[in-house]
Amino acid sequence: MNLPAIILVTGTDTGVGKTITTAALAAVLSGTGRSVAVYKPCQSGAADGDSDTAEIVRLAGAVKAETGVVLQEPLAPVAAAAVDHVQLPGIAVHAEKIRELAADHEHVLVEGAGGLLVELDADGGTMAGLGALLAAAFVLVARPALGTLNHTALTLEALAARGLQVLGLVLGSWPADPEFVHQSNREALGSLPVPLLGAIPEQASLLPPGRFRADAGAWLDGVSA
Repeated sequence: MNLPAIILVTGTDTGVGKTITTAALAAVLSGTGRSVAVYKPCQSGAADGDSDTAEIVRLAGAVKAETGVVLQEPLAPVAAAAVDHVQLPGIAVHAEKIRELAADHEHVLVEGAGGLLVELDADGGTMAGLGALLAAAFVLVARPALGTLNHTALTLEALAARGLQVLGLVLGSWPADPEFVHQSNREALGSLPVPLLGAIPEQASLLPPGRFRADAGAWLDGVSA
């Protein structure tokens, strides 16, 4: 697979493994000698110590990581910004920053907040809108559990309706002891028109960073730089 310069990582929902998937992608790319930057338009939950970019750097290693806006409450960006009395920048501002990073790096990975249509600004800008501005491709992260087929189909339909490219799917938290439902869902997702790029083991973030980087390529065996 010839990976584009800008890759947007979105999810079927919150908590599906976008951050760990972004870290694994960054590890695979930087492990081939590529220069990689990571950008997070909106980070919520800073009051609880949440920092997705810090976690990505810890796991993936030598990547540049920046966050557009840091918000304190663990809420969707617009709601969290209202609590913090912060005016969110429009998605065009994020797009310009991503273009600047892309000028200095071979790949820029952009991790969204929640799902594809979560609003990133007060004007209704979303990750889908950001992808359209950048003419960028998406990686969609899904969970393997019950309900994933519907959530994945809905998200893929939304992407297709906007004419946005999907590089493939990643299962963001594959259980150590998968049940029949997990295996069945993996088989069904693997039969979709978009490629299944791989699966990240649950609790992969607990691995030593060196082990995480060494194993990332095997998890994402459908990805090649």
